[in-house]
Amino acid sequence: MQNLTFQHQKTEVPPLIQREILFGNPEKTSPKLSPDGKYLAYIAPDEQNVLQVQLRTVGQADDRQLTADKKRGIRIFFWTYSGEELIYQQDIDGDEQWHLFSVNIQSNQVRDLTPFQGVRAHRIALDRNFPNEILVEMNISDRRKHDLYRINLQNGAVELDTDNPGNIVNWAADAHFQVRAATATTADGGKELLWRETADKSWESLRSWGPDDEGAAVMFSENGKILYIRGDHDANAERLIAFDLETKQESLIASDPEYDVGDILIHPTNREIQAVSFYKDKQEWQILDQSIAEDFENLGKFRPGEFSITSRNLADTTWLIAYRTDDGPVYYYTYDRASKTFTFLFSNQPKLEGLQLSSMEPISYTARDGLTIHGYLTKPVGVSTPVPTVLLVHGGPWARDTWGYNPQAQWLANRGYGVLQINFRGSTGYGKAFLNAGNREWAAKMHDDLLDGVNWLVETGIAQQDKIAIMGGSYGGYAALVGLTFSPDVFACAVDIVGPSNLITLLQTIPPYWEPRKASLYHRVGNLETEPEFLKSISPLSFVDRIQKPLLIAQGANDPRVKLPESEQIVNAMKQAGKPVEYVLYTDEGHGFARPENRLHFFAIAEEFLAKYLGGRFEPAGNIANHSGVVNPQTTN
Repeated sequence: MQNLTFQHQKTEVPPLIQREILFGNPEKTSPKLSPDGKYLAYIAPDEQNVLQVQLRTVGQADDRQLTADKKRGIRIFFWTYSGEELIYQQDIDGDEQWHLFSVNIQSNQVRDLTPFQGVRAHRIALDRNFPNEILVEMNISDRRKHDLYRINLQNGAVELDTDNPGNIVNWAADAHFQVRAATATTADGGKELLWRETADKSWESLRSWGPDDEGAAVMFSENGKILYIRGDHDANAERLIAFDLETKQESLIASDPEYDVGDILIHPTNREIQAVSFYKDKQEWQILDQSIAEDFENLGKFRPGEFSITSRNLADTTWLIAYRTDDGPVYYYTYDRASKTFTFLFSNQPKLEGLQLSSMEPISYTARDGLTIHGYLTKPVGVSTPVPTVLLVHGGPWARDTWGYNPQAQWLANRGYGVLQINFRGSTGYGKAFLNAGNREWAAKMHDDLLDGVNWLVETGIAQQDKIAIMGGSYGGYAALVGLTFSPDVFACAVDIVGPSNLITLLQTIPPYWEPRKASLYHRVGNLETEPEFLKSISPLSFVDRIQKPLLIAQGANDPRVKLPESEQIVNAMKQAGKPVEYVLYTDEGHGFARPENRLHFFAIAEEFLAKYLGGRFEPAGNIANHSGVVNPQTTN
């Protein structure tokens, strides 16, 4: 095991930070410029504390509210190229049946562009040369597949553009706004790159990837002769590649031997790829277009933190920049490319400024089989180690934790806990060898990586061995359940948020639109049809009798991924076995908690739970209005 020592600076223990600051709504966030640069739209709460899209004229203080969402709040929106309307997405109480709504910035008129009950809509493309159209995929004809539709933004007409044969999971439109490339899944869990010469021709296969490989179409060049793709064929990590559609030859654009290609920065009008990122311990950019090299140098020097370009006008004279730090809010600026000057817009949560927040340190250690595991450590301010510690496990599991301000990590650190976030094997971004090392290793080597992280915490003197909790959402919730059932002596308690307890029932009840990805799921987790006994052997529900330590479970009633019975069946089993379990059900939530009232309610309960078993500080719950949480509800047997 790698041994790290951390210098401890003596400081006073900071005051408790109110949960409202950590888990409440942002004051302002997600600014986006209109294509002509005249307007700035952003998200901010209304008088009822519901997130809405707000609008201001650039250079003026005429901010006004555009939308009138009643309850859930708007979190995702984008401009159309007409410059006169925005589109936002919304579901009902977390059911993930997303609809797209347009709102006119002059009249505030809102229209549901996808008014189909039980249908899930997803934006595919907009194009500046076709300002009154949008390409959207929807599962209207068959809930298992998303066909491609062209919607007229002026009159709302919906027209089928391309039928999905049933296995396409990604589309790419060319500069003439014709869909001519796609990524399809294959029966073995792999993928296939499809292309057609024109929209009325049949699909041809350009290349395929096996079940242990990753790849997808990205975009066409302006002249339509190059298809940019990402893929890890002939390499360990996903690379950005130019595929010549005439010669069928590939040429490398950007790569890293260990890390997958991340964000891709594309010029707003000419489809030129200007930069790509690789997320290592922190984000690193590779510049491809030297015309932005000086700009990136200026962005990197202007202030600390990771920067991202969140919006650009079509003239490319003005950029919106977000700076993310690990110990404060996100700061938003406009950047004028001609004068190289920055103008402060706002931070997303000004109340965080001036608080004593903890830094997040990238760490690594060696797993028991020699694999290097990366993660992030957040330690409480003003407290000598060893300290009680929470292993905070990310969801997915095909995702990863990154550096930067994390409200859960700061909340736990402020209450006196160390926080370790581990990118265990199977996490994405580290190349396919690391990703595939997690195949069929749920409750096995993936869990060993977490246990090795616990050992590292103890050996380096950071954590008290008998005061370590495990907590997470989705896969992280499953990991918490595994922690209590497969390693019952290790953790003092566990917190499971929307985690599956039984992989058989999980896979039996996946959403219908996951059908094209089912073979990959079976390849990476286990096959429901041929090996239910294997899935049972890695399901925490099978081993409730082993549980010794207290468990807190939270569930959204409308979760389409990890459905309600995943929590109810383990709660029932634990109660019947006399095991210590607390359960909270949120009746208007899905796979996570979107409404701030529910977040505040849950984290108040979790804070008191952790204080009881780890000994940290807690802010009394107080009276939290308008939450939907039901504590220890009647469950269905």
